[in-house]
Amino acid sequence: MEDKMLAEKPSSMSRDNFLRVYGSVYEHSPWVAESVYDDRDVGIVDTVWTLYSAMRMAVDMADRGMQLSLMRAHPELAVKTPDMAAASVSEQSSAGLDQCSGEELAAFKRLNHEYREKFGFPFIVAVKGMTRGEILQVFNQRLQNDYETEFQNALQQIHKIARFRLEKLT
Repeated sequence: MEDKMLAEKPSSMSRDNFLRVYGSVYEHSPWVAESVYDDRDVGIVDTVWTLYSAMRMAVDMADRGMQLSLMRAHPELAVKTPDMAAASVSEQSSAGLDQCSGEELAAFKRLNHEYREKFGFPFIVAVKGMTRGEILQVFNQRLQNDYETEFQNALQQIHKIARFRLEKLT
């Protein structure tokens, strides 16, 4: 990640403005941005990298219930819903998930169901730069993992998505 200076330091932004700009970086989970803003050390957050690191730490330090809630806030792949975040719609569209063949769509629906049944949260992958075929391959591979491995994989993918979103904002 290129470490660009933020246009405005969080310490000079109002809390409302900070949450408006960064509150959606982690899918439907403004508590991540709130935690960073409310941290006494927010004054050292002045670059994309330090903001990403602070947000990542907030998630990593959260209890498992909050982390699981964050995971469950993510949409399933290739299934558009009315409450889907605009960033997710754009990300899935960039990977062509809005252009699935009937066979691909059936595969995504089946895998989404199997994954959620096995792990209790949706399959999460940063789709940027991936094709539908690559995503389906990773989906099938990760379905073979145990719960703890997938919990950690999901967190890592969430962080990757957040990094891409922060880079896009700056």
